[in-house]
Amino acid sequence: MRRWIAILPLGLFGLLAVLFFARVHHDPHYIPDALVGKPLPNETLPPMAGGEPARLVADAPPGTVVNFFASWCVPCVQEQPALMALRAQGVKVIGVVSPWRYDAVATQAFLGRGNPYSEVLLDPDGKATLDFGVSGVPETFVVGKDGRIAAKYALPLDAQSAEDLSEKVDKARRG
Repeated sequence: MRRWIAILPLGLFGLLAVLFFARVHHDPHYIPDALVGKPLPNETLPPMAGGEPARLVADAPPGTVVNFFASWCVPCVQEQPALMALRAQGVKVIGVVSPWRYDAVATQAFLGRGNPYSEVLLDPDGKATLDFGVSGVPETFVVGKDGRIAAKYALPLDAQSAEDLSEKVDKARRG
């Protein structure tokens, strides 16, 4: 009996080690698309430039891209050319500034290097970030027909994912 009591902690340690290493090999980029197919969250956000607050549901017709970003986010900088290419194709791109470590001066400098957004909205209390289920920046959503979310991209956009996103935008516009 004492032998089992002595071996039990080793067995528990081994089990915990197996669980730990199984988790380490889990793909950290997999984020469920829980909101895809669901209505766009009904958020009213103030524009960074000031003025009347914007209602996302009213201001985001089908085919609109909503991108959550932050000035300190290196992947956000990397995806700027892809977003700018989408805007050049006539896609309405709305930027929502992440509330995490928001700095107005740094955000202005970020946008000064190239602004892919037709509108830049602030999320001062983080409610929109939570309602969209954003787990980190950048995250990008495509508004589909009937104000529903047609797609979500949880990684920085590159040329390939921007092309895929463009196809989803076209599909959303067609209804």
